[in-house]
Amino acid sequence: MTKTTEETARERIRDHYAEWAVAVSQPRAAGCGCGCSCSPAASVEPLDVDARGLYAVDETSDLPAEAVLASLGCGNPTALADLQPGEVVLDLGSGGGIDVLLSARRVGPTGKAYGLDMTDEMLALARANQRKAGVENVEFLKGEIEDVPLSDESVDVIISNCVVNLSLDKDRALVEAFRVLKPGGRFAITDVLFQGDMSRVPQALLDDPDAWSACIAGALEEGDYLERLRRAGFEDAAVDVLNVYDGTPENTICGAPPLPDGVHLISGFVRAVKPRG
Repeated sequence: MTKTTEETARERIRDHYAEWAVAVSQPRAAGCGCGCSCSPAASVEPLDVDARGLYAVDETSDLPAEAVLASLGCGNPTALADLQPGEVVLDLGSGGGIDVLLSARRVGPTGKAYGLDMTDEMLALARANQRKAGVENVEFLKGEIEDVPLSDESVDVIISNCVVNLSLDKDRALVEAFRVLKPGGRFAITDVLFQGDMSRVPQALLDDPDAWSACIAGALEEGDYLERLRRAGFEDAAVDVLNVYDGTPENTICGAPPLPDGVHLISGFVRAVKPRG
């Protein structure tokens, strides 16, 4: 992408998620009328159709409805990351806070869950959701995933839900993830990826700022993703495929169009480990 396109993509990303946070905060957008509060969360689904069905009702039943409605992910990293009591977790691009709140529950009162987001509106929504949930072992931070405001080796597990693909400097984002992880720490995220021959992907799609903010144009090819993780210092890098999308109306993500033969768009669980020494 040219610099101008990168700048445009960054603006679209910020605008998209800011607008989403505002929409979720409106009672009518949340499926309520007369200014009422949507409760319990078990009775609502994410406004984003791609995020529906990713969380079990027993996971979300005691979360604020707005945290569920704001979900924009492509997986459930909290269910895949094998979080343990006492661990410190960092969610890259935490949005409305659903994965942070679920992580806080899993790590318990002796652990802590951080959420990092660059969008003021999402941070305000997440902090409101934290207050409604009455969760204390959570802290939401403002910042970008390419410059994490945490000290070296301070985190046990990094999670993220369909966010790394949005980064305009993925190598820097992965280096930062490696930096803040403790030795033996786990990188355990869900993301959108390509599989196959990237030369067959239409360049117009990859250069489209709207396709970037929609989690398509910024997606890495699977092998490229794994190589970047290894280059950042990680070991045991792997991708577990969650879904394969063919671009038909019944099987698409983020409105991605059908792709040429030999290339697929997938959602996957991307995992790696920081060496112990």
